[in-house]
Amino acid sequence: MNIRVIVDSTADITVEYKKRVNFVPLTIHFGEEEYTDGIDIDHTTFYQKLVETAVLPSTSQPNPEAFANEFEKAKKLNEACIVLTLSSKLSGTYQSAIIAARDYENVYVIDTETAAIGAGILTELAFRYIDQGLDIKEVVEKIEVEKKKIVIVALVDTLEYLHKGGRLSKSVTVAGAILNIKPVLSVISGDIEAVGKAMGSKRGNNMLMQQIEKVGGIDFSKPVLLGYTGLSDALLLKYIEDSRAIWENDLEKPRHVTIGSVIGTHAGPGAIAVAFFKK
Repeated sequence: MNIRVIVDSTADITVEYKKRVNFVPLTIHFGEEEYTDGIDIDHTTFYQKLVETAVLPSTSQPNPEAFANEFEKAKKLNEACIVLTLSSKLSGTYQSAIIAARDYENVYVIDTETAAIGAGILTELAFRYIDQGLDIKEVVEKIEVEKKKIVIVALVDTLEYLHKGGRLSKSVTVAGAILNIKPVLSVISGDIEAVGKAMGSKRGNNMLMQQIEKVGGIDFSKPVLLGYTGLSDALLLKYIEDSRAIWENDLEKPRHVTIGSVIGTHAGPGAIAVAFFKK
């Protein structure tokens, strides 16, 4: 039985794998304006609107019917389904998929306990197992184990969006801007948390490397993906060059993508992030 991989639209996936997955979109709200993620708003438009708005956008999960539509397509083709959703602590998407799956056989729903590029590398790993010929239960069992090893660390360029999201006071935000403080975020136990701060981008880049070392380093036998928020990848490319000691012996060229709305809303434009499986 062939396996259909379904992800929600917040998963940041390389072009190579976008051709193989089936997306279920979330809805993005900018005030009264409503957009279907990945269909009538792309990452470029999202960040253009993000810098123009005074109020942070919000997202709403797909309804169960959106997942049921995918399950119905799979059923007609005699396909089994693996559904990978963003962390249930960040969205009700997982619950919508669970509700829809009750009416179908051979549908396995996994809470990735991560988001964005973290979900992206877990999706890639799922395809790796599928391509090795594992049956769906074996793939699910392995993914449930490996998802616990995913680490995302991100360096934020501005405190403004953390303030807008209620995570920082106005006084801390102003002081941080004066001192050029760059927060470091991570996805821990399915939620986005601040794990450190540095004065300036160079020290921030060093802190990212320290966070990678702190968890035991990168398992380069599994997918690694870098990402950036906003309209330019210049800061990320500089980070890749400055931290080449991490990659040069294991990756010919680190892959990167634009990070979407879930982390982008909290971090704002100009953030860089690394997602990997720890050793």
